[in-house]
Amino acid sequence: MTRVLHVLDHSLPLHSGYTCRTRAILKAQESLGLEVRGITGQRHNLEAPDGPSPEKADGLTFHRTPGTPSGPPPLRELAEIAALDTAIHALAQDWRPDIIHAHSPALCGAAAQRAARALGVPFVYEIRAFWEDAAVGNLTGTQGSLKYRLTRALETRVVRQADAVFTICHGLRDDLITRGIAPERIAIMPNGVDLSLFGEPVVRDAALASALGLAPDVPVIGYIGSFYDYEGVDDLIAAMPILRRTHPEARLLLVGAGPMDAAWRAAAAALPEPEAVIFTGRVPHTDVERYYSLIDVLACPRKAQRLTDLVTPLKPLEAMAQRKLVAASSVGGHRELITHGDTGTLFAPDDPVACAAALGQLFGARAGWEAMKDRAQTHVRTRHDWAANARDYLSVYHILLAGEQAHAGGVTHAAAGHERKAG
Repeated sequence: MTRVLHVLDHSLPLHSGYTCRTRAILKAQESLGLEVRGITGQRHNLEAPDGPSPEKADGLTFHRTPGTPSGPPPLRELAEIAALDTAIHALAQDWRPDIIHAHSPALCGAAAQRAARALGVPFVYEIRAFWEDAAVGNLTGTQGSLKYRLTRALETRVVRQADAVFTICHGLRDDLITRGIAPERIAIMPNGVDLSLFGEPVVRDAALASALGLAPDVPVIGYIGSFYDYEGVDDLIAAMPILRRTHPEARLLLVGAGPMDAAWRAAAAALPEPEAVIFTGRVPHTDVERYYSLIDVLACPRKAQRLTDLVTPLKPLEAMAQRKLVAASSVGGHRELITHGDTGTLFAPDDPVACAAALGQLFGARAGWEAMKDRAQTHVRTRHDWAANARDYLSVYHILLAGEQAHAGGVTHAAAGHERKAG
């Protein structure tokens, strides 16, 4: 049985879009007959300092790198790479992987590449986002700064040294091509949905609706996710007074927490009708579906910037799989997933008026909702089902294990289906 070690920034039992994708990949690969494990870098320990190693979560095994990041940059990052490299070697003494498959950020990729070469196994690198752009979007970094340029350079170096490269979408792939990476070396593994978890609509939770003050016929727009600046929820909040001129009962349900929590609560409190916006705070992952059951439209109002233009999110696909309407800003990452008027609704980013107009038109066209839900759900089932898409990983792994080099064209041939299907 082929063993694949996934090298990760963080993992279950923490919950994020990153860990949801990881879980789906590992579960799908297990179902295809692979033996899989994960290993996380030191940054996982900042969020889960007392976790055991190895740790079982949702039936999956994750190993931890001891310690936490410390010291001044870039010495801190070099130490993180060295510690993760050492942890991979220690694990390989008892559980020797046949493939080392690292997932961004580049710190994971650099450590995995070093370990793979020393162990004599193929190295696969997968990019979910460029973390220098994520730092800008999170307001923890500045575009063009020294740290930004160093992170970008390390990413490019890791990509050049990988035996096979995956990105989650065309935006990231196209950006790598502009850096001189040969197009045939980069395959796309789009974000997907585990249809065993998100394949059916959820029955409305009447008790939760009552607790939140949501009457049965009230139009509900929902946002479920992390509270980061680039998500653009401030524009969604600003759109509510405009929307309520034509739909006075409309409510906005915000589920989650994060760095922008206080600012967004203040923005909502300053509205003429602050009761239009409901904050739930962070909720247990097991309860998220209860909140999904209450919303008519999932809103994804991301701001226009490099991060959102290049990266496709996961939440719209989960919502579409559960037959929820999706209204999203027309940034590159959303345009790869949603066709306006067909599988969802797109509106101009950074524009509360455009957001309100799009939501108003959607609420005024209820006769077409079921047909749009049908098309959106079919789109997810045919193009974004992990059980089907993960087979392309297996094709690439087989090529690498057979001794073929990714630059000879094998990766492109194996993943050709996703070049046609990704969207």
